[in-house]
Amino acid sequence: MCGIVGIVGKSAVSQALYDGLTVLQHRGQDAAGIVTIEDNKFRLRKANGLVKDVFHTRHMLRLQGNIGIGHVRYPTAGSSSSSEAQPFYANSPFGLSLAHNGNLTNANELREWLFNKARRHVNTTSDSELLLNILAYELQEIDDKNLSAENIFDAIKNVHQRIRGAYATVALIIGHGMVAFRDPNGIRPMVFGKRETATGVEYMVASESVALDASDFDFVRDVAPGEAIFFSEDGQLFSHQCAENPMLSPCIFEYVYFARPDSTIDKISVYASRVEMGKKLAEKIATDWEDIDIDVVIPIPETSCDTALQIAQHLDLPYRQGFVKNRYIGRTFIMPGQAERKKSVRRKLNAISAEFFGKNVLLVDDSIVRGTTSEQIIDMARTAGAKKVYFASAAPEIRFPNVYGIDMPSANELIAYGRENEDICQLIGADKLIFQTIDDLVSAVGKANNEIKRFETSVFDGNYLTNDIDQQYLENLDAQRNDQIKETSDANADSNIDLHNEDT
Repeated sequence: MCGIVGIVGKSAVSQALYDGLTVLQHRGQDAAGIVTIEDNKFRLRKANGLVKDVFHTRHMLRLQGNIGIGHVRYPTAGSSSSSEAQPFYANSPFGLSLAHNGNLTNANELREWLFNKARRHVNTTSDSELLLNILAYELQEIDDKNLSAENIFDAIKNVHQRIRGAYATVALIIGHGMVAFRDPNGIRPMVFGKRETATGVEYMVASESVALDASDFDFVRDVAPGEAIFFSEDGQLFSHQCAENPMLSPCIFEYVYFARPDSTIDKISVYASRVEMGKKLAEKIATDWEDIDIDVVIPIPETSCDTALQIAQHLDLPYRQGFVKNRYIGRTFIMPGQAERKKSVRRKLNAISAEFFGKNVLLVDDSIVRGTTSEQIIDMARTAGAKKVYFASAAPEIRFPNVYGIDMPSANELIAYGRENEDICQLIGADKLIFQTIDDLVSAVGKANNEIKRFETSVFDGNYLTNDIDQQYLENLDAQRNDQIKETSDANADSNIDLHNEDT
């Protein structure tokens, strides 16, 4: 899961791209990159680190041009070496640069096809570089040398037919413009907006609407599943449905955890969906735990705060902020490697003892994935003097790996895999544990948009929408992406020669 932005403007776009990436930092903390076009040449800066650390004044001065794209990376497939940072670029045809949020489920097949049939070299383990080369190949196959919007849409139709998985993608084509497209299920989010200037209309695409807000672009709409939108260099907009039988099926975990509460995704306010999650979970607590004595409701900041407040109000209980968050520590879930996640929990949160001492507390979190964070937080609550610690999750039990761009690759890493509620409760050290039901979660999120007939819920129910995931696939994925392999890969990557010149 990553964050992408793209702008076709009438003046320099580097600052607006930077601002967009900054407000999408929650989607990826591993690396950041921006590509602009000036004088038919790419200007690129990318490196590991946060946006504020990757881009210095000297880099921003070099990122000239009125059109560009940007990316913040959260590693799933591949290592977290700087060579995996996006955007990627290819010199042929035309000059092409691409940034991608999601994950391709047939990456191994595509890698073999590119090498044996298309004769294109891929320099990293990133499936985003695969996607770049597949798009490049399809554009190369176009006979018409005067590339038109129709030609581009034809190429993307072929891309849709060749690849599977989740992808929200934005790409630059030197001499032509910018194209954005989304997978036929619309799993990963993408929106676009525009703003009027004295010199004409400017367009922006982004993973979340909050990025449009940060740069004063007016929200136009979500990019539809399977749709491609081409923005020409002179400011014209062309759109076309490029997929057969598209069906909007957004990832429900975006609303549970990933997206910012001030974003709207597929006509659903993230904030409002979390409020509804709280109402649904409160009703379940009132029914299932009517004999449980709770003194106070305390959220685990920050994603669960809106949900916890609704629970407290519905149950007529005090709501307190019992943990203070160190805002200079990143989101632990999206840190590469379990060891780093475990170290960061204690640095990230500190308990206010007075809110816990002598009380039966209900802790509320957005979800329980590996259980490591929950266990440590419950221990912190007990150390602060809590008599009993109850735990509520706004999401159901996460029992299955994610293959669409979220770092849940190994079922064995998931605390709920093969376990029942009582087992999970004992492992995290809670006195009582309750989960939201999947039906209530779908109802809470879908309330604002009844046009959505299904959500991508595979981490809860094992239903993979692309119909290409079997046990052998999951075992191979586990071998490629488990934490031990990833940490070893990262260590090895530090000694490798990096072929990308990230200061160009």
